[in-house]
Amino acid sequence: MTTPARHLMTAPPRLLVLRALGLGDLLAGVPALRALRRAFPAHELVLAAPAELAPVAAATGAVDRLLPASAPGRAVPRALDWTGPSPEIAVDLHGNGPPSHRLLQQLRPLRLLAFAHPGTPEIPGPVWSAEEHERARWCRLLQSYGIDADPTDLRLPRPPEASPAPGAVVLHPGAGAPSRCWPVERYATVARTLRRQGVRVAVTGGAGEEDLVAELADRAGLPGTGLFPGGLPFGRLCALVADARAVVSGDTGIAHLAVALATPSVTLFGPVPPSRWGPPPDPCHRALWHPGPDGDPHGPRPDPSLLRVHPDDVLHALPATQPAAPAGQLEQAHE
Repeated sequence: MTTPARHLMTAPPRLLVLRALGLGDLLAGVPALRALRRAFPAHELVLAAPAELAPVAAATGAVDRLLPASAPGRAVPRALDWTGPSPEIAVDLHGNGPPSHRLLQQLRPLRLLAFAHPGTPEIPGPVWSAEEHERARWCRLLQSYGIDADPTDLRLPRPPEASPAPGAVVLHPGAGAPSRCWPVERYATVARTLRRQGVRVAVTGGAGEEDLVAELADRAGLPGTGLFPGGLPFGRLCALVADARAVVSGDTGIAHLAVALATPSVTLFGPVPPSRWGPPPDPCHRALWHPGPDGDPHGPRPDPSLLRVHPDDVLHALPATQPAAPAGQLEQAHE
């Protein structure tokens, strides 16, 4: 008696992308991830990134699986929990090496796409430019390897979940480092002014920023119903941002989320200019920045350039929050 032949299931080739950073970093890398998805449709695209970003990776529509990977202080992880055969392709979207290059080289990929670095001369990649915008940088990397990439391909779909505060101006006083945190008392001034104008205000905070949110609410006299400290789940945060009147924040993840969801935003820049991390040219996104010398984006105190931004600057940049001028004044302004 013969046994029927079984069809052998062949696993798809795997493409590993390293970007073990934060929310804003992942959103800035979306155009590159989608370019890789289009270029290698038969591959399983595995993203090495922090586990908490799995919902974000799924929302991009480009990632098949997230491999949990992170390290303190935006460092390169010591190792990746990779199992099975080596990836056919590895892509370094983490930095310019050499630690991130060497981490991927440990897995012995057939191809490694990365920027060139003197510490890893065997990688013939393009030259790194510190002045380049983050979205454009990774697209240029792929383009140098013959992969078409569009830096404007960054939108996320609107979430199905209902917003917990529809129509609110969302204030986010925190950031990944104190150098990018605008003073809380200035956020409170903005919040009080908006409330006097009849505008709903909501306040968000990441993990560990509960005290910051509470201080802003206390200074501005905000009700507890509009406070969302401690880091909202991604779906709920998306819903809040998608249905917001506008988002006001420093250069941090929620600013990139507002851009991805086409929500008006006002982003306050200090140590790093918007030419490197700012929103794309669009009248609904305002980047406030007073030019000055580069600072430390991970520094221990607010950057001097950031401190040159005042509450009136934010209020005038927000869309349609000022009381309407009398008809005569409007007509005069158009003459």
